[in-house]
Amino acid sequence: MRSEAMTSRWVLLRGLVRESAHWDDFPQRFAASVPGAHCYSVDFPGTGVHWQTPSPFSVASIMEAARAEALQRSTALSGAPLFLLSVSLGAMVAIEWVRRHPAELAGVVLINTSVGGLSPLHQRLNWRVLPDMLRMALERDVARREEQILKLTSNAASFSPEQIAARVDAYRRHPVSGRTLLRQLWAASRFRPRLEKPPVPVLLLGGQGDRMVSPGCTDALARAWQLEPLRHPTAGHDLPLDAPEWTIEVAREWMRGLAREARSVTNAV
Repeated sequence: MRSEAMTSRWVLLRGLVRESAHWDDFPQRFAASVPGAHCYSVDFPGTGVHWQTPSPFSVASIMEAARAEALQRSTALSGAPLFLLSVSLGAMVAIEWVRRHPAELAGVVLINTSVGGLSPLHQRLNWRVLPDMLRMALERDVARREEQILKLTSNAASFSPEQIAARVDAYRRHPVSGRTLLRQLWAASRFRPRLEKPPVPVLLLGGQGDRMVSPGCTDALARAWQLEPLRHPTAGHDLPLDAPEWTIEVAREWMRGLAREARSVTNAV
């Protein structure tokens, strides 16, 4: 890295049965705050623009589909360092991308995620939310269901009519099937990667108020990889929604640190 203002590619990866629309204006805010950043949000098979594509049964297959699209969309900037910013299932995809194709990546930001082998299943998905998830899956009123999802994944005091309307519109354009939900849950539950520390820089972020995935899962990853996680004291599972400015600032400061390290190495040589 030469400076904070250098051109960089950022691929944004969402979580369980979520799509690009659920980032709201986060990609635009990120690009405006991180000089030189170009953001690309990629949908997984079965969601978003790929809602008619069957969802794979493994994180590895989800990753390869997302990776192929991300690399194709950023071909014009293929010489720029590539970073991933990812939430939950998206962060599992990012971990698998690092494991299989480390040379393609300059760093990854992993938010509120978990892996099998480090954390028990009841921490990876809080059993207390299962009745809520079932009610959401059976809810026929789209607006009511989307509001229930927001209340589960976010700790915001309230949600604007525009937020609800945007999610209703996203679902009507790209309806997610129950089959996709079950396949993604299956893939996530069976995700047990090798636990070696990734060979690229990693930033671990979490919301201390996460009610879906225990904050202890981030702690487990941090211990395994000898990293220091950063936590927002009140944010829930959807950290970029609850604390977008905080998320952007810590990512930006992390990049500054990477740039300083790179300059130190260059000067030493």
